[in-house]
Amino acid sequence: MECWVEHRTGPVRDPGALSPEDLAALIDHTILKPEAGAEDVRRLCEEALSRRFAAVCVNPGRLRLAAGIVRGSGVAACAVVGFPLGASHAGVKAFEASRAVEDGADELDMVIDVGALRDGDDGRVRAGVRAVVEAAGGRLVKVILETCLLDDTLIEKACRLAREGGARFVKTSTGFAAAGATEAHVRLMRRTVGETMGVKASGGIRDHAAALKMIAAGANRIGASASVAIVEGYRKSLEGGRGREPRENGS
Repeated sequence: MECWVEHRTGPVRDPGALSPEDLAALIDHTILKPEAGAEDVRRLCEEALSRRFAAVCVNPGRLRLAAGIVRGSGVAACAVVGFPLGASHAGVKAFEASRAVEDGADELDMVIDVGALRDGDDGRVRAGVRAVVEAAGGRLVKVILETCLLDDTLIEKACRLAREGGARFVKTSTGFAAAGATEAHVRLMRRTVGETMGVKASGGIRDHAAALKMIAAGANRIGASASVAIVEGYRKSLEGGRGREPRENGS
C-alpha cells in the first residue's frame, strides 16, 4: 500500500477544508536528535501508524528498525542523507543513500552543499543532488536547502539546481540551523518550482496554526517532531468551531 502523498507535487488546493486525517497525511513524523534511542524510534513509528502520517523520518542508523515497523502500512520510511551540514562529498552522500535503500528507505531527505551553493559552484551542487537521486533508484528524494542561510536569489537557484539534479521535492530546513521554515520562504520555493515539484516545510513547526500557514503558503509536506500535538490540536480546534480561522497564538 503506497502513501498518496509520495506522488503529489502541487500545492494543497483548499487548506481550510482539510480534516485532521488529511493533515496527518501531509506530515513526516520526525526524530533526528542524536540521543534518540530504539524505544524512541519505536514510539515514533507506532504514533505514525496509528495516525496515518505520511512518513517517519529518522537518522540512517535507525532506519532499518523504523522501516521494519512501518513496512507495508502505507507510511513511508525516510532517512536523512548528508545530515545536517550537507558538506560531505557527493560520493559519500551517494553511498549513504545506497545503504539507506538497502535498509528499507522509501524516501530520502538530503542536505544540499550549502557552501558550494554560496560559492556559485552550481555544478558541484547539481552533481551532489544527482548522485543521491541515482543512488535512490527511483525513490522520492527531497533536497534540504537550509533557507535561513540563503537569500532569495540563492533559494531560487537552489530550487532550480535540485530540479536539474532530478529531485522531486525541495525542503526548507534541517531544524539544526539558526532558524527553520518561514511562510515567505515556502511561498518563494513554491513560486520557483511551480507544480512540478513538492515543497516540504520543516523546522520550528510545533502547532496546527503554523502547519496550516505553511500549507497555505504552498507546502504539501510538513516535517515535524510535534506531529501528534499538531494533529490533535487541529482536531480540537475543529470541534470547538469548524471553519474558524486559527489566531496567531495557535488557539
